Amino acid sequence: MLPWKRVLRPLAALLLTAAAVTVPAATAEAAGAPNSGWNDYSCKPSAAHPRPVVLVHGTLGNSVDNWLGLAPYLKVRGYCVFSLDYGQLEGVPFFHGLGPVEKSAGQLKDFVGKVLAATGAAETDVVGHSQGGMMPRYYLKFLGGAATVNALVGIAPSNHGTTLSGFTRLLPYFPGAADLLSKNTPALADQVTGSAFLAKLNAGGDTVPGVRYTVIATRYDEVVTPWRSQYLTGPGVRNVLLQDLCPVDLSEHVAIGLLDRVAFHEVANALDPARARPTTCASAFE
Repeated sequence: MLPWKRVLRPLAALLLTAAAVTVPAATAEAAGAPNSGWNDYSCKPSAAHPRPVVLVHGTLGNSVDNWLGLAPYLKVRGYCVFSLDYGQLEGVPFFHGLGPVEKSAGQLKDFVGKVLAATGAAETDVVGHSQGGMMPRYYLKFLGGAATVNALVGIAPSNHGTTLSGFTRLLPYFPGAADLLSKNTPALADQVTGSAFLAKLNAGGDTVPGVRYTVIATRYDEVVTPWRSQYLTGPGVRNVLLQDLCPVDLSEHVAIGLLDRVAFHEVANALDPARARPTTCASAFE
């Protein structure tokens, strides 16, 4: 007979997945169609949530698909929520975040300015998935973003690059492959462990003063590897492993940003630490 843990673990994971799929739909229905969207430039931040939230998608993502779970989750909780498309390549629809990361950071700067002007807020909070959790750090460090960003929450962010489970280590064995990658998909090249871009980004420390940083990682990440490379060091940093909050959560790189309500709960805690409540497996059903 199988040990109880080996039986219960898959069952718990199945329940968490079911919650991720069904609870958001029920919540959106309860909230009503007019309030279930985002990118509403008439939205004015409340006293409880005085800063608009800007969502930054990952590589090959876009401003809608990446946030079908998290945007309604935050909107229903009273936040003004906005998302942008960035890093577009000519002739490539829907799949964005492929252009040079430095240029994408400039697009984020412009978008944050637009959001602040529309909402009247002095600061924003930024939540990003994958590249979207790393790229804003360039904005904070080199483009003056620290003056207008209160907190950065990275979900499975590529903060120190990725080996893609070891695949990128094979590039030197294929002459011209690295140059081809850099020419056709600059953002991918920028995120390879050891890239010139990452050396510049992380030189002198991971953080800048005045910004709170949260990293939410999963040990099952197969895209940003090794997963510990996602963590930041420095003042104002909180690194969180999803499985420390819910041991049976099996979310990998895509699921943690797209539908994992345990991760979403921890995002909400990072945005409003004064009202934070413990994140557990049960958070998937809230």
